[in-house]
Parts: sequence; C-alpha cells; structure tokens
Amino acid sequence: MTPRVLGLMSGTSADGIDAALLELPGWPPTGSGGIFPALSGGVPRGRVAEHVFTPFPPELREAVLAAMQSGADTARLTQLHWWLGEALAEAAAPLAPHADLIASHGQTVQHHPRPDLRRGWTRPATLQLGEVALIAERTGKPVVADFRPADMAAGGLGAPLVPFADWALFAEGGVRRAIHNLGGISNLTFLPGLDRDEVQAFDTGPGNCLLDEVAALAGQACDEGGRLAAAGQVHTETLAAWLAHPELQVPPPKATGREVWTLARLPRPADLGLPDLAATATAFTARTVADAYAHWVVPHGLDEVVVAGGGARNPALLAALRSALSPLPLRTFTEVGWAAQGFTDATREAAAFAFLGYARAQGWANTLPRTTGARHAVSAGKWLLPPSLPETLA
Repeated sequence: MTPRVLGLMSGTSADGIDAALLELPGWPPTGSGGIFPALSGGVPRGRVAEHVFTPFPPELREAVLAAMQSGADTARLTQLHWWLGEALAEAAAPLAPHADLIASHGQTVQHHPRPDLRRGWTRPATLQLGEVALIAERTGKPVVADFRPADMAAGGLGAPLVPFADWALFAEGGVRRAIHNLGGISNLTFLPGLDRDEVQAFDTGPGNCLLDEVAALAGQACDEGGRLAAAGQVHTETLAAWLAHPELQVPPPKATGREVWTLARLPRPADLGLPDLAATATAFTARTVADAYAHWVVPHGLDEVVVAGGGARNPALLAALRSALSPLPLRTFTEVGWAAQGFTDATREAAAFAFLGYARAQGWANTLPRTTGARHAVSAGKWLLPPSLPETLA
C-alpha cells in the first residue's frame, strides 16, 4: 500500500493553512538499491494528490502577526495556541479521511535561533502554536508536530528543516539545483547531487514579509500582482542602508524571522511614499537573495534555481530576482514539470513537512546537521497517537 501523509503548513506570511496530501509510492525503499525508491520518471519521488488552502479570518491573522511582533501576553498566547489548533483541525478535515498520518508544522510566532542580549534573548528558543491534541481528536489520525525543538536541543538552529525533504524528493544525480522558497522569509536548499552530506540550506532574509507590511499600509493583504511596487521607484539611499544590515553578513548555517525583518527595525525617510517603499522593498528582497547565492552557493557550482512560495506569484519580485540572478536560470515548479505531480509554489512546504512526518514514523533521522548547525541528526517531531498505527506506516 502507498503511504499517504497529510502535511499542514502555516508559514511566516500568516495568511492561512496549506494542507497537502502526499502520496509516497515505493517508500520505504527495499533491497540494496540505495535510500531512494526505484521510481520511473526520476524526480519528484512522490505525488501531491490533493491540496486545500484555508485562509485565516482577518482577526486570526491579526492575532498571529501581533504574536510574531511580541504583541501578545501569556493569556493571549494561550488562547491563540488553541485557536490555531482548531484552525489546523478544520483545515485538515477535508483530506484527513484519506491520510494515514498528519504532520503539522504549526504556526511559528517566535524563533530565536541564537542568544541575542540586545533583544533580551538569553538562550536559543522557538515557539510554534497550534494545539496538536485538537487535530488528533477531531480527525482520529496519528499526528506528528513540533519539529524544531529536537534540532535545537542538539545545538542546531531549528531551521531550515525542509531541506531533508527537498533532498529526499528532488535531489537528482548530475544536477546542481537550488530550490528557493519565497515565503514570508526567503530560504534556499542547494542540492548538488544525491549526497545528503553536501546539501546546503539557509535563510537568506526577507521574502514577502516586508512587501506584505507595505501592502497592509495601503489597505491590502499583499502586493497583488506586484502592482504597488511597479508603480513606484527604488529609493537608492534606503536600499543601500538596508543592504548594510549586519544579519546579511552572517555566513550559513543561519535562520531568521519576522523578529528581525520588519519595517519598524529598518531606517527609511518619513516621507517615502508607499509605491516607492514597495519598489524599494522588492528590490531589497531580490538583492538579498542574489547576494546570498553569490557569496555562498555559486562558488560551489549551480545549474538552476527553482522558485516556490507566494513570492513566485509576484511578477515584480520575480522580474527583480531574475535580473539580480542573471545569468543563472530561474524557473518555477510548473516550468520544470513538477506541477504535473502536484508540487507547486503552494504545496511544496506542506508536502515537505508531510515527508518529515513520514520519516519520523519510520524512525529515521530527518534533519541535516550541516544545514542547521546541530551536533548530530535527530528524528524530529513529537507524536500524538490514536490506539494503533496504520499498516502503511508501521
């Protein structure tokens, strides 16, 4: 029987929950043919059979963003934890009957990968909200959740975790490929071939988060179609000031979040109009991505960049990124043909956490210490089980 795992993902854009039902024919591998299943057609080594996106109601998104910006007390955080658990259970409901297992990333509201006394962070810490017991109770399925703490306990940054799934699903012999996610935060996975020990991955800086903040000032949820940025001009002095941010000089492994990348922490002229601010934020995001590749990936050899995430639907951001990365080719999941198997900019991360949950069910280590900086790999994810485990996962 083919294992089927439902991945639930709410990212730093905090716009809602992606539920992706990942089918894994050929998994787990058998015989002596290596770790990967012997599937015809190469990559991807799986298929997203169904996908449902459940948007957050405005009041829930507002509460999540407030928690990300340290604007919630313990009572509000407690309420939000259960509120998100209910939302995750509701998002899972349409596809849960077809799944053997549910893997929930939860909603990151704070991620402090390193101590930072300037901000009052005396130790590494992370917090993902979304009560898993509600998901298990309402779906009747085994659930794996809260993936990041195990890696941090082993000395890692707790991020990025998606690269393990990228390697398992998309690595290809003889192809040096980067998979780039333009979510709220921008991050990349560099797959130089099939060797997992050579995988490199890290957060490059802001993805959509600054663009979303500018759009919110204009009364919009996001810069739809990149139209706000297209109407403005880049403010070169502001761009230069932002590019001097010390976070951008930190070498990998590294992880970041909205705690760092918010307009409130970045200098800008008070009279900078919203279109110009949007254009500047778009140019800045593209430059930070391109500079990260130039410094830490291109020297190892790179054939192509495949982009996913909400930013892949922003023409202004993609145009800026293509220009900044040139002559490297930048392609979407659709352009490389992976959308035929259900992998799109909307499903990639939810499917990745589905695979991490599957690996946890197998008892495999599902982290890459080289990408997180941990002392060793761990089998990340906390279990909440019903009375028995499905045969497809046992």
